[in-house]
Amino acid sequence: MILIKGGRVIDPEKKKEWKADVALDGQKIAAIGEIEDDGTYEQVIDAEGLVVAPGLVDVHVHFRDPGLTYKEDIQTGAKASAAGGFTTVVCMANTKPPVDNVETLQHVIAEGKKTGIHVLADATVSVGMKGETLVDMDALRAAGAAGFTDDGIPLMDGALVKAAMEKAKELNVPLSFHEEDPHFIKNNGINHGKVSDQLGIYGSPALAEDSLAARDCMIALHTGATVNIQHISSRYSVEAVRLAKQLGADVWAEVTPHHFTLTEDAVLTYGTLAKMNPPLRTEEDRQALIAALKDGTIDMIATDHAPHAAEEKAKPLTEAPSGITGIETSLALAITNLVKPGHLTLPELMEKMSLNPARLYRLDCGRMAEGAPADLVIFDPNEEWVVEHFYSKASNSPFKGWKLTGKVKKTICDGRVVYED
Repeated sequence: MILIKGGRVIDPEKKKEWKADVALDGQKIAAIGEIEDDGTYEQVIDAEGLVVAPGLVDVHVHFRDPGLTYKEDIQTGAKASAAGGFTTVVCMANTKPPVDNVETLQHVIAEGKKTGIHVLADATVSVGMKGETLVDMDALRAAGAAGFTDDGIPLMDGALVKAAMEKAKELNVPLSFHEEDPHFIKNNGINHGKVSDQLGIYGSPALAEDSLAARDCMIALHTGATVNIQHISSRYSVEAVRLAKQLGADVWAEVTPHHFTLTEDAVLTYGTLAKMNPPLRTEEDRQALIAALKDGTIDMIATDHAPHAAEEKAKPLTEAPSGITGIETSLALAITNLVKPGHLTLPELMEKMSLNPARLYRLDCGRMAEGAPADLVIFDPNEEWVVEHFYSKASNSPFKGWKLTGKVKKTICDGRVVYED
């Protein structure tokens, strides 16, 4: 049993915050209120001046297991997650081999159970991520797949996408889509615009994202499937999602901290550390993403935690892999860039980082209430710190050396402290 004293409790479900004590009994929240320390608690945590909130939920991480564990593995990914305040993560399926069969899926799930947090696994939509044949979604769902995605590779066959959505609706699971039509891209990872022109690289235009996002929003509308538009980066894709929601589609959207923090100009400063798919875009796009977070068009903040080895990122800009590590800096970047400037309140931020991601995956977490899971993050919303050390195997982040506000002090999962500062 754990007693957390005097914290600033945030419940995104009720959209409120108040000062209270929180008692944990096993894997559940036993009580919230004024609670006396009667000597029966195994641990008493002084949370005076700290925020006590539901553990963060990330619907988009790459832990690289199986096959690419030199970049990251499930154990190191989970440690990095706990350090970032996350108690639940969803692993993407673009491993080597991909998670398109029950055996590989069960490997990921089994490894996840060895960590101190909840590690869920998506399976692929198509066999071999080739975009040609649907996987056995019934068998994979029965074996524990949390959802389905070919993240990393867009699905170009509209009929296949429609069939996947129809089956996903039947199974009551979400589908997540990477929206970048390769027909419009010459060099991925860099926005087609002023910076790509300066570098003599054509890059990846917003059209590549906008066209597929619009298609899948409309297919979602007609099938009734739950669809997540991943790592949205373009203001026009935001409008496509907004329209789909208005029409009644069950479309969700996620944005990464790097997309609401940086623009294409970062490529000039950070080189390959600012290369990602979809790419960082313009200031106008960045502002549209923030506005969409504020008005609810974008439901979630997801990291797209994408670790790579240092020697891979040391390659020339057009050859280096896309992606950055993000799970350890996500909360602080959100506090620094969204809460401090007044774009979101802390309850609204916890809605984006805990409650809504849990709702997308039909999980009973992301809430602060008696009987809710004892998955919590305790953080100082005002503490400044410099990004230096990573629990991840990788450190491919443009934010290394940045001073951020908001420091995770403790992460509690299933009623056990799994990280402390």
